[in-house]
Amino acid sequence: FGFHGYALDPSVDNSQASSSSYIGDVEEAEKKKGLTVFEAGAKKGEKRKKVKGGDASEIDNFLGPWAKYVDEKEVAKPSEEEQKELDEITAKRQKKGKNEEEAPAEEKTVLHVKDMYDYQGRSYLHVPQDVGINLRSTDAPQKCYLPKKQIHVWSGHTKGVSAIRLFPMSGHLLLSCSMDCKIKLWEVYNERRCLRTFIGHSKAVRDICFNNSGTQFLSAAYDRYLKLWDTETGQCISRFTNRKVPYCVKFNPDEDKQNLLVAGMSDKKIVQWDIRTGEVVQEYDRHLGAVNTITFVDENRRFVSTSDDKSLRVWEWDIPVDFKYIAEPSMHSMPAVTLSPNGKWLACQSMDNQILIFGAQNRFRLNKKKVFKGHMVAGYACQVDFSPDMSYVVSGDADGKLNVWDWKTTKLFHRIKAHDKVCISALWHPHETSKVITCGWDGQIKLWD
Repeated sequence: FGFHGYALDPSVDNSQASSSSYIGDVEEAEKKKGLTVFEAGAKKGEKRKKVKGGDASEIDNFLGPWAKYVDEKEVAKPSEEEQKELDEITAKRQKKGKNEEEAPAEEKTVLHVKDMYDYQGRSYLHVPQDVGINLRSTDAPQKCYLPKKQIHVWSGHTKGVSAIRLFPMSGHLLLSCSMDCKIKLWEVYNERRCLRTFIGHSKAVRDICFNNSGTQFLSAAYDRYLKLWDTETGQCISRFTNRKVPYCVKFNPDEDKQNLLVAGMSDKKIVQWDIRTGEVVQEYDRHLGAVNTITFVDENRRFVSTSDDKSLRVWEWDIPVDFKYIAEPSMHSMPAVTLSPNGKWLACQSMDNQILIFGAQNRFRLNKKKVFKGHMVAGYACQVDFSPDMSYVVSGDADGKLNVWDWKTTKLFHRIKAHDKVCISALWHPHETSKVITCGWDGQIKLWD
């Protein structure tokens, strides 16, 4: 249609016809008498006038080619309709933002047992002494054995369980957090009841961590909040957020630093809060991807972090620059890390379906002799654990199996089909010779012996 919006109708032989027939904008064609692009039409309107640009010899006042047009508008103010449209868009945007920044969910707690205290006034935090083994001892069992059969199932979560933690030192209670946004506390011995449910996150809970005495614990969830809870009363003591998703959370294990917590965030930072003030007191900002794990090593003077950037970094406590950075081109990300009971080794679940072992003291070197494989974990952060006597390594996998390797020979000894979906965590009870607890995305927590 050329440049004028009309053209001669090619299907009619226009050379004979006295009046040509047009297609396209016929009125325009009549008006321009059927001029084509190749014939000069009426002269265009006069050129827009520019402001006179002064004299080139006076540099300060000379405008030259930069002079404005006489009729040029200086402000681009939207017309009324445009303004209306803009207002609607901004209103929508603000609304969206509001939903993101929900107020933290209200915290509730449910006690599932009749009596909070026994006849002596002891709560469930009291370590039982009638379970056949001494839960107060500090020594690991002499020799451990392979777990063979399932002896109990704790069910109560309505969606997948994301993490389980045993009560510090004694291991007589089990804390679990789940994608159903709830956290539950269970008995490991006697009737193995569900004791308490902690409700207060509006999205899936990703990680939990007890303090040294077990009287309080932290939870980290996808609703971007970290919450501090009282284990006994179920009260939420405080909440922390920096508007990012916390992927992992840890108390500083030193007795005199139990008021400090560190959390690995979705925005690549490790953020340190002081619980007493609720303030951020330090940021460790060196990773290039979301931070997945934080593990204290070397008598808690240092901690190791792993991240989506496929590296492992070692930090001195409170110094925001990593003093060791381990990354090989062949390395995969390692979203689950466990320190061995003797404090010498870090077991890292690597996304290429193997468990790698790094020294956890001075050198942090990869131990090439100890690689555990034969299980499928790609894509899942399956938590690894050691038997307390250091003779076995256990891990769940993507098929819901529990795998047990021999630490000395790295042979895969034993596999049990434990869960219908991913088996995300396996914990070996610190006082037991063969008791392992697993949890899975099928919502169940199981005890094996």
